[in-house]
Amino acid sequence: MFFGGGLVPSYLNIQMLGMRDTIWAMILPGAISAYNVVVFRTFFKNKFTVIVSILLIAVVAFALIQPTRSGYSPIDTPNINNAEMKFLKPSAEHIFGTDHVGNEVFDAVWAGARNSIIISFVCTAINMLVGIPIGALWGFSKKMDKWMIEVYNIISNVPFLLLAMILSYILGAGMRSLIITMTCTEWIFVAYFIRTQVMIIRDREYNMASKCLGTRTWTMIVRNILPYLISVIMTYVSRQIPSLISYEVFLSYMGLGLGTTNASLGQSISLYTSYMNGYPHLFWIPVGVLAFISISLYIVGQKLADAADPRTHM
Repeated sequence: MFFGGGLVPSYLNIQMLGMRDTIWAMILPGAISAYNVVVFRTFFKNKFTVIVSILLIAVVAFALIQPTRSGYSPIDTPNINNAEMKFLKPSAEHIFGTDHVGNEVFDAVWAGARNSIIISFVCTAINMLVGIPIGALWGFSKKMDKWMIEVYNIISNVPFLLLAMILSYILGAGMRSLIITMTCTEWIFVAYFIRTQVMIIRDREYNMASKCLGTRTWTMIVRNILPYLISVIMTYVSRQIPSLISYEVFLSYMGLGLGTTNASLGQSISLYTSYMNGYPHLFWIPVGVLAFISISLYIVGQKLADAADPRTHM
């Protein structure tokens, strides 16, 4: 047993690897847990999941790097007066063709994908960092549950589109205002989800025993409850990232997103919709990129959540 084998096997492994009396004997045994090894072993058993993961990593990496090299900006239109550069079909020289102002659709799509990915990941991180600890305390404290459920009922009944319109008017278009719009209320849905999961397991015997022994509430949450929620949290994240990408695209499509000075998949889809009849590829290319990223993120997240579920290792 190379990982988590106990004191004697761990000592023998350290001695065999020549790490005795070195700093690595303190670092490496704790760097890789047996649980993580089992999770990733289960995850990489599925060939389809591995292929989708590799493609997703390649696409996301390309979307993050390519716009920095192309320097694309929707307000830069050097070929706007050059009719020969407008509406060129996809070719080896122009991979996705050119649009109505002569700009490369390839550059526009990947610049928009980059912004959509960054916004969705930042918003997901904020929602999770705020929602998980609040939801854990909410589910564990019956006093907190009484007034938090009222806050949830109020916020959940506010129409998202109306809130987005108000915040867009107050803060203006841009990445900062879009992130605020997509996180100011979304965190409470994360908290409510975590609260429900915590309430399911908070009264189990080992938690009651810890409470009787005087264990502090936050210690019980961190050690006894949250580790068992890793799989459901991963499942929620795998659903939230694609949904937030869709929110960003929708808001940009409605003119409430990043504005005309920043590239966006929603903005590209909205702009190219009017050219569907003559140049349908202008519309379907950003839609296809959006669909691939969203579906791949969901598949990978769902498979990782399944691998992290203890029931899959029974």
